[in-house]
Amino acid sequence: MQRIVTVILALLSALPAADARAQAAYPSKPIHFISAFAAGGTTDILARLLADKLRERVGQPVVVENRPGAGGNIGSDYVAKAAPDGYTLLMGASGPLAINVSLFASMPFDPRRDFVPIVQITAAPLVLVVPSASSLTSVADLLEEARKPGARVNYGSAGPGSPQHITAELFKYMAKVQMTHIPYRSAGQSIADLVGGQLTASFEAMIPAIPHIKSGRLRALAVTGATPSPLLPGIPTVAQAGVPGFESVGWYGVVAPAGTPPEIIKRLNTEFTTILTSPDVKQRIADLGGLEVPLTAQHFSNLIGSEIDKWAPVIKAAGIKVD
Repeated sequence: MQRIVTVILALLSALPAADARAQAAYPSKPIHFISAFAAGGTTDILARLLADKLRERVGQPVVVENRPGAGGNIGSDYVAKAAPDGYTLLMGASGPLAINVSLFASMPFDPRRDFVPIVQITAAPLVLVVPSASSLTSVADLLEEARKPGARVNYGSAGPGSPQHITAELFKYMAKVQMTHIPYRSAGQSIADLVGGQLTASFEAMIPAIPHIKSGRLRALAVTGATPSPLLPGIPTVAQAGVPGFESVGWYGVVAPAGTPPEIIKRLNTEFTTILTSPDVKQRIADLGGLEVPLTAQHFSNLIGSEIDKWAPVIKAAGIKVD
């Protein structure tokens, strides 16, 4: 009997050590990295960049899966309902993690409740542009034009609820001006009509807009970040140019399903921080128009909450809804 008790006690005492070894072994199988948008976009590019680097660091395959649809909600919901074991991660974006809460009539997940933030990757401002033939040469000119009685000022976007759309609505909301929204099926179509003079102005992503700015087909008035962009030297921010406090950036970051063990979150944050501070990755993100951001999990958690609160009144005032 005494021998049986001794064996049982020995087995019990070994459990914590075995558990610690199991935790230390993470990851011991492939990690699935979900991009909630189609291949070729910024979210997908960032996911593949980080997946390659993470694979090198942890010695396990990191498989990028594209699950697009419903403004990023389909892929994000897939991760929200995945096992919280660190083997299914989401390359999250500001749309599904903050804006869609107010944009969609119903959401299949709650960004605050159903995810654990790991790290913010970057933030990407837009640029306010007008046709080169336009008489508007500054944000002040645009505001003055929009405030004229009977003014017919319009702006293009890649569709209802797109970053271009909600950024323009924030501009209207903060500057207290009226502009008419002209939605398109894509940003490319919006830019084409802007170049052709069919639109007054537009807030566009930097990478597709910069070639038109450099060729002289478009004129940049301001960027939407908190600081000027090194990609467009000499161009002020919207806040500097006439709308104090204005800031609108798309952002990206990695999250895991709620309930993922804290030690796994800490490990992943450490790995991603090392990756994101390497010179080659920093340069690649800068080339995409991305900004450097704080890399703590707490910062990313705070950002998600503040962005949900920021966009709710803007979207409500604009009456934007996506079914």
